Amino acid sequence: MDFFILVTGTDAGEREDYMTEKIREYSMNGALIIGVDNGYGNMKTARRCFKTAIAKYDSAPVLSRDYIEYDGGYYVIGEGRKGFVADKQTDDDNYMLTLAAIVKELEARGMTDSVNRARIHLAVGLPLKWVQAQRDTFRDYMMKERIVKVGYKDRTYEMEFTGCTVMPQCYSAVAENLKDFKGMNLLVDIGNGTMNLMYLNNGRPMESKSWTEKLGVYQCEKAILNKVRDNTGTELMHEVIENFLRTGETDIAQPYAGLMVEAAKEYAVQIFQKLRDYEYNEQMMRLYVMGGGARIVEAFGEYDMDRVTFDHDIRANAKGYEYYCYMILKHQQRKKAM
Repeated sequence: MDFFILVTGTDAGEREDYMTEKIREYSMNGALIIGVDNGYGNMKTARRCFKTAIAKYDSAPVLSRDYIEYDGGYYVIGEGRKGFVADKQTDDDNYMLTLAAIVKELEARGMTDSVNRARIHLAVGLPLKWVQAQRDTFRDYMMKERIVKVGYKDRTYEMEFTGCTVMPQCYSAVAENLKDFKGMNLLVDIGNGTMNLMYLNNGRPMESKSWTEKLGVYQCEKAILNKVRDNTGTELMHEVIENFLRTGETDIAQPYAGLMVEAAKEYAVQIFQKLRDYEYNEQMMRLYVMGGGARIVEAFGEYDMDRVTFDHDIRANAKGYEYYCYMILKHQQRKKAM
């Protein structure tokens, strides 16, 4: 896995609440850099987030307007549920979800003119320890069509892909803020399918101390489902568990509510045990937790609040991909000019 070490300044834009946030747009050689975080639970761009689920129909849906039209098929976004797929490039759904994410991001940027073609450099990521092995095939997968037309909300988006850069999750999310990480820090990015861990020494990544574990939020969801089923014989609805994991609260009766909390606490214990397996010592370093699982750890874990930081921006990786990709392309351009 290769890291281009970034030296950051204050030009990366502001980070505020979603509705008031000013997100900087990056471009290179006339192409927009658009970051897409292909999560196992949610698809994220700098401005949009939606469920990682898609269903194909042969005709236009009657009830849903949230669908894309591509190559004669109609794909309803957020319908159904995708299972865990380790090699994302083997699953055509990920490509369709990426197209959906791009058109949603273009819409959010106000680029709704169906006459002009958008030139795009795609910035995507993979789990830390999978980047080196899967980077080339994932790039080829994303670049299999250079010019694509996608229908969305009565508009046709024509896109020309000029390139694709594949970057490491977790590190990309903090790439523009590396100067803020003093001393030894352990970054933990808990997604739906995986947990990425990386040590930073004064803002510099330690490549030999980075790992990917299949200990994402989905594991917590399964633990809750099994605990309630084993103790009561009741099958909890997925939506009930999802709402609980998102907010840390639930409006259901006992003993179900108590069993959900018990399972979430056990999952948090698992997380910290895994961190200790990788030499985490809260007295010797600081912990920085991000991703969808950060809320679970914050609500149900046991830790020193003064030495742990929680980043709840679920779109942090997507934003980071854009910034990191821009810096990489800028660096490459300078080298060519020398």
